[in-house]
Amino acid sequence: MLSVLYQCKDTKKSDPIETIINKKKKAVEKKLEEEKKIEKAWDSLNSKNTEAFLTEFGKQNTATKILIKTDFGKIKIRLYEDVPIHRANFVFLTKINYFNTTVFYRVAKNFVIQGGNSDEIYTQKERRKYGNYLLKPEFRKKRSHKYGALAAARQWEKNPNKLSSPFEFYIVHQRNGAHHLDNEHTVFGEVVAGFDTMDKISKVKVGQDEWPINDVKMTVEILN
Repeated sequence: MLSVLYQCKDTKKSDPIETIINKKKKAVEKKLEEEKKIEKAWDSLNSKNTEAFLTEFGKQNTATKILIKTDFGKIKIRLYEDVPIHRANFVFLTKINYFNTTVFYRVAKNFVIQGGNSDEIYTQKERRKYGNYLLKPEFRKKRSHKYGALAAARQWEKNPNKLSSPFEFYIVHQRNGAHHLDNEHTVFGEVVAGFDTMDKISKVKVGQDEWPINDVKMTVEILN
């Protein structure tokens, strides 16, 4: 009788030690698989999978607060959630430290300050690595080029679909806004603090091409 009971019990429940070992093994395997997926996804962004990659990246990285640091002070940015591709793209580039070797390369006083590019080898290398991909516009009626608006730069010639550059951005410095650019460039964020820093940058000496005589370097980090 005891033998029968033991056999029934044995068939219904596995050895406790074996169960613990299996759970740990599965946990380790799951972690390795997740790390493998993250590594694969991190390196897979290109011009053919841009929207799919950034959509998934955006789901996993929900940050909306960004800090730009310069020698003139800090600029705090809020990214809009209703432009998911542009938001995710800016967060992605921030996470890979792309912006940290770029500069504000155009300073048009009382209009815009524009950045996200430089002559640095690393900057150009990163752009080539991901295939100089482009972003589809995400125009929103309630998003305008008001003072402090953050928007994506783009090529105007041979660009009928108004595709955004993923790397270069500008901030509106005109107090009355730059509303002639509404629905021409995607607005994907706004300055929430650091307007005095923008004013300081706007006063730097520039050449005829509006490129500052002395580089206005930046570092960009995620606040949340």
